[in-house]
Amino acid sequence: MTTAITSIDSQHTEMVHDCQFDYYSKKMATCSSDRTIKIFDVSGDIYHNSFTITGFDGPVWQVAWAHPKFGSVLASCSYDGTVAIHRENPQNTWVKIYDHKFHDSSVNSISWASHEYGLLLACASSDGRVSILEYKNSTWSEIFFQNDTLGCNSVSWAPYTPATSHSDDGSFIYRLVTGSCDNVVRVWKRLENSPSGWVEESKSCATPHTDWVRDVAWAPSSSLPYSMFASGSEDRSVYIWKQTERGWEPSLLRTFDAPVWRLSWSVTGNVLAVSTGDHKVTVWKQAVDEAWLQISALDEAE
Repeated sequence: MTTAITSIDSQHTEMVHDCQFDYYSKKMATCSSDRTIKIFDVSGDIYHNSFTITGFDGPVWQVAWAHPKFGSVLASCSYDGTVAIHRENPQNTWVKIYDHKFHDSSVNSISWASHEYGLLLACASSDGRVSILEYKNSTWSEIFFQNDTLGCNSVSWAPYTPATSHSDDGSFIYRLVTGSCDNVVRVWKRLENSPSGWVEESKSCATPHTDWVRDVAWAPSSSLPYSMFASGSEDRSVYIWKQTERGWEPSLLRTFDAPVWRLSWSVTGNVLAVSTGDHKVTVWKQAVDEAWLQISALDEAE
């Protein structure tokens, strides 16, 4: 059993929903039902709360750091149906640079695309729509597509790879995966400048999940000759999906003892962390033969 190396006082007054380090692990952002985001400066084991972002009308579900080539930029999504984007300017002062108020219901998940694509943010909402924000030529633009009718819980971009992220004419190929309240995992594809918009890719089965899909996470680029992502559900299962000639094909990682809430990949793309509703986190690693082995576990009660 793994033990925690440090404990941090988040200084939130209600439940904490997300915690994310920036690219260099020098800053950490947390968000909470207390309707705030707290920014921490990190130096070794010292975490200093340098700023608190307020102004939300509901719980803040997720935070996400953009790649540092775009500066110190943080996105967040809230139950109030908005997506807020803040930039640090000057140091330890955070200013809102964009307020996305497109969705009719809670925005449950956000995900930045790989920096090679530019500054693009996907937003998944309980209204069943996924919106894409792009900052280009000093202007924010918005497009959207209908993912489902019951509500979208999670979204994740495919990583950029030179071999799979360009069409024959050199234009970008975008992909993302979503998880929804209709128990379905969907993979979407769009060609840059294509008038047809986002098109769903085929799967080898309709859906292996029998309850809400709580989270999806696309694995970073690895040495494997195929794309891969994970899905976790209220039905307590985690599936690993890989692209084959028959389409996207799922294989069961494990059925857990409680609903699966969040998934997180290592930067190498072969280690997956799974958090479940019984306050446990397990870590899984893909072996050379592509089998998945549990290598660590953390129980909050320990």
